[in-house]
Amino acid sequence: MNKPVHNFQKSFGEFFDVAHTFAFWKARVALYAILKMLGAGKGDEVILPGYTCVMDVNPIKYLRANPVYVDIEPKTFNIDVSLLEEKITEKTKVIIAQHTYGYPCDMDSILEIANRKGIPVIEDCCLAIGSKYKGKTVGTFGKAAYFSFQWNKPFTTGLGGIAVTSDDDLSGKIKQLCKEQLIQASKKEVFMLAMQLALYRMFIYPGTTAFAQSAFRYLTKKGLVVGSSGTCEYQPEMPGDFLKAMSSVQACSGLRQLKKLKENISHRKKIAKLYDVLLTEKGWMPRDYDTSIMDPVMVRYPVRIKEKNLALEKAAGAGIELGSWFECPLHPIETPLGLYDYKLGMCPEAEKAAKEVVNIPVHPRVSEKTARKTVEFITRYTQVP
Repeated sequence: MNKPVHNFQKSFGEFFDVAHTFAFWKARVALYAILKMLGAGKGDEVILPGYTCVMDVNPIKYLRANPVYVDIEPKTFNIDVSLLEEKITEKTKVIIAQHTYGYPCDMDSILEIANRKGIPVIEDCCLAIGSKYKGKTVGTFGKAAYFSFQWNKPFTTGLGGIAVTSDDDLSGKIKQLCKEQLIQASKKEVFMLAMQLALYRMFIYPGTTAFAQSAFRYLTKKGLVVGSSGTCEYQPEMPGDFLKAMSSVQACSGLRQLKKLKENISHRKKIAKLYDVLLTEKGWMPRDYDTSIMDPVMVRYPVRIKEKNLALEKAAGAGIELGSWFECPLHPIETPLGLYDYKLGMCPEAEKAAKEVVNIPVHPRVSEKTARKTVEFITRYTQVP
């Protein structure tokens, strides 16, 4: 292992107070490693919310296990714990608790059910770096957790992800998997990613995001940039070069981001609270969560509107950064749901959210002026209660 990756893993583990960390080219590789080393395989069932990214489902399918979807509750978009136990069977191998948008899951209820049934819990912290549940940081409750550092996550290394655990046995197994099967990204991939990171730091701001995303998707299809997801990843068959280690370029970026993480978290909380105030002033309902239990760090601030497609269409021209997460129960909209064992009607709350939810930015490049402009734009539309 190269020194930057080692240092990044060590620093990340110290920041989150976890014993073992393993950095990868993408977060989905981290999930795959955890699932495989927990013994998930052919015919096993893995429970997760029916409101997620298909890249979180791929590792399940790669192992020939079966995803089992649970609907969400409408306020936090997290797994509806009242529906969880009925989804558990003798084949259930793992429960994935996804902290959606930064809202922590109801970990007490999830762990009570999981422990009673003898099922390990993996926390999906890709959208929730620094969020706390009852004063404890998410990512430290389950058997293991994984984080993403992809472009639009709480902090970015371009691509990248990390698996964390304080379980010595699981750690030993993941370490062995990495030693035996992990490959290195090509020099071309690393160079292209380094260039993309440099351009991102120079040019990506709220007013330019929509144009940049459109250009990035086009360049990805042409193979001119390293994309977050290749077209082959919209099929449940594992690419031959899937099991990649994190590069030194990513690790160095991650180390820089870690030094600014407390400031990043503080800014996200500040902007999210500003949105709460501004939306309330406009007669809109702000976030609705139990402040005595949750202390969320939002990756994005979700709102429900009736005219989702129209708002997304108009946002770019207005210089507004408006996100479409999640476009369907297994984001993005291009996902062939049937290949991932999802049938429309399985998760009605998730499907309703997919039709209504857009999200507004809270990242460190969002100023108070940007937040006010964003609220002025989004409140032209009709909020869905």
